Amino acid sequence: MENTSPDTIAARLLGCCLERRDWAPEDLRALTGEGSAALFRIVVEGLADRFEPALCDAYARLFSEAVAHVLPEANASALYERYRRVRRPRRIRTEPDTVFVLSRITLGADVAVTSVMLDAARRRFPNAAIVLVGPRKNWELFAAAPRIEHLEVAYARHGTLAERLAPWDQLRRAVDRPGSIVIDPDSRLTQLGLLPVCPEERYFFFESRGWGGSGSEPLSVLASRWAQETLGVDEARAFLAPAAQPLCSERPLVTVSFGVGENQAKRIADPFEGELLRSLAARSCIVLVDKGAGGEEAARVERAAAACGGQVRTWLGSFAPFAATIARSSLYVGYDSAGQHVAAACGTPLLTVFAGFPAERMFQRWRPSGPGPVRVLRVDDPEPSHVLRQAVEAL
Repeated sequence: MENTSPDTIAARLLGCCLERRDWAPEDLRALTGEGSAALFRIVVEGLADRFEPALCDAYARLFSEAVAHVLPEANASALYERYRRVRRPRRIRTEPDTVFVLSRITLGADVAVTSVMLDAARRRFPNAAIVLVGPRKNWELFAAAPRIEHLEVAYARHGTLAERLAPWDQLRRAVDRPGSIVIDPDSRLTQLGLLPVCPEERYFFFESRGWGGSGSEPLSVLASRWAQETLGVDEARAFLAPAAQPLCSERPLVTVSFGVGENQAKRIADPFEGELLRSLAARSCIVLVDKGAGGEEAARVERAAAACGGQVRTWLGSFAPFAATIARSSLYVGYDSAGQHVAAACGTPLLTVFAGFPAERMFQRWRPSGPGPVRVLRVDDPEPSHVLRQAVEAL
């Protein structure tokens, strides 16, 4: 076992889940420490990204055991049985004084899904405090929205399982208040609904991986449907309300993001990005490209922009100002990432280059949906010149 890589163990564990076979307990235990990255990247994402309702149950059984390996107070059977109960939607019939809405941690998911819950909650409960629970950078996307407060809870997206479970105690103490309810849009803070944070009668869970069954609707549409069934609010929709000022007021302005969230399968190989920027810059518009969190993404952006001259500018910093700029843009272009959901929510015309999806339903669920013109370039053949030709034609 000690000579087997975490990725190999994780792939074996995922295979057991997909084939409905029992997994080896020692395989799961091996991934709860230093192998946690493989557990999340290969197993958890491998199950979630398929958006198969039956795999939600497989995830719950597996991850209940994983949590019990790390937290002595956790009982795997109790966690699993609770999950089976709370996954069933039911109507909210109380009038809470506080509504806690849990962040999904990733920015794009908070725009596409969590903001729908925020919209529904503030419409359904006009006299309640609406509190987004999660990192500050996520709340900054809604900081200017009336009545949306913030409760900061950090999450170690790249930590071990123990580090990712660490916020649980703080979260329970913060949201388990009389007169409150918790809306969980499949948050990483609860490990996709597994960790109890308040009594079940005050907890309302949107199982985004299973909701919608075999349909093809995007997540923002499914979230709105869940809000109608659970809160009785019709046509709740994704929105954005950053307090930050736009980075550029010149028009016409095209905003671009080549971020892939560390999933290189979403990216089209060189020279696609540089050629696409040249095509955009040739249209007599200002092009502003986000450099993400720096590192490899920033280096790619700098290479791609280098040969395009002054028409292409770059931004390195907080996402909220860039999101505010997307809202003011004439066009947004990017891969499957947070920017596409911001553009869709704001009605900004957008072109998404959507590649690297492991299952058809992931493409259907995560494609952007909004009131403005949305063009999704589905990439089944990632050959750069082929994708570039399609993108230029779409522009």
